[in-house]
Amino acid sequence: MFNSKSKPIIDIRDLKKSYGDNHVLSGFHLKLYEGENLVIMGKSGSGKSVMIKCLVGLEEPDSGTIEVMGKVISELEHDELDELRTEIGFLFQGSALYDSMSVRENLEFPLRRHTKKFGVIEDTTPMVMEALENVGLAHTIDLMPSELSGGMKRRVALARTLILQPKIILYDEPTTGLDPITSKEIILLMTSIQKKYNTSSIIITHDVDCARVISNRMILLVDSINYAEGTFEELSSSNDPKIQAFFK
Repeated sequence: MFNSKSKPIIDIRDLKKSYGDNHVLSGFHLKLYEGENLVIMGKSGSGKSVMIKCLVGLEEPDSGTIEVMGKVISELEHDELDELRTEIGFLFQGSALYDSMSVRENLEFPLRRHTKKFGVIEDTTPMVMEALENVGLAHTIDLMPSELSGGMKRRVALARTLILQPKIILYDEPTTGLDPITSKEIILLMTSIQKKYNTSSIIITHDVDCARVISNRMILLVDSINYAEGTFEELSSSNDPKIQAFFK
């Protein structure tokens, strides 16, 4: 259950990242609380994806502190960081399924890669089926990604994210490229997963409907800084033209 008074599960403080003269993040800060859905909106190039890469240790910030589940990312050894990543699920914008693997094999891949969390699993079928049932696609287990629609691929990718039972899920544009009906289905699925597993989620999106339905809180990025923060209702009713531009 989301409670803004509890200790944050992610705490980012004064994050700065530049590429030459391009200042992508200029003192970004963020707190994500247990059970919360936090939406981040910003124009392309505003630093959203860079922040995510820094968060999971794929990019090194110029300065600032990133703390995840009480651990400071910059202080972790490679094995410690890899172990922490098993607690962070990532739904990529393009689903990122392996085309040469069946749906079953796509879901088995993280289980076989991260044996430290679950041990060596002789029969992965029960875990694969449970993950697929959570997204309503148990019948696709032996299909190839090429046989799936865009919305189905997104659901399978979400099932692959869930199979490691992460405490945190990072969604990168979860509804981009989907038709309105499928987008609504994905949003409702994200909501049901949050309620069922009490996951804490960061959702990067340009989809105002997605933000309205799923967010407990929002951060708006303008000119590489946190320009505004609040609930959807608070921000969407603002008279600030820079804030209003996000909701048109």
